[in-house]
Amino acid sequence: MEKEKKWERVTQEFAPVCDKNSRVLILGTAPSRKSREVGFYYGHPQNRFWKMLAAVLQEKVPETVAEKKAFLLRNHIALHDVIHSCDIIGSSDSSIRNVEPADLERIFAVTGNIPILCNGGTSHKLYVKHQEKRLGIQAERMPSTSPANAAWKLERLVEVWGEMLLPILRGDGR
Repeated sequence: MEKEKKWERVTQEFAPVCDKNSRVLILGTAPSRKSREVGFYYGHPQNRFWKMLAAVLQEKVPETVAEKKAFLLRNHIALHDVIHSCDIIGSSDSSIRNVEPADLERIFAVTGNIPILCNGGTSHKLYVKHQEKRLGIQAERMPSTSPANAAWKLERLVEVWGEMLLPILRGDGR
């Protein structure tokens, strides 16, 4: 029996992770159902975000929310979603509608203008549509770490993300 697909209104309830030392902002789309359950970004165990970042930065994969926040801040990475609220079916980015954009200005008030990397095509598309003109900052579209992006193996994600992220974090990027 196929599960009935239901629309639900989802609101981003996680605070952005950032501080004055952040050198890059990574934007997801909206929290998945599993992320909402665990109360933090990229909470689904099949999402490769934390494994990818740990491999790029040559650190162990953070497990707890506290470890993840410390990991991001220690490595000068700000993290948030491009959407504050939207209607969505389950965790399907392709179903997103009725978008209310996130207040990214509050992040830049802390970090200053820093480069933006969008985790996947939907995040990038929604950033361009709702945020780019207002903020005046172009974002780079990065391959999604979602398990739905099965064509990209972890090793390839690490390579491509590392090529973009490491120069920025070292201060010799954009």
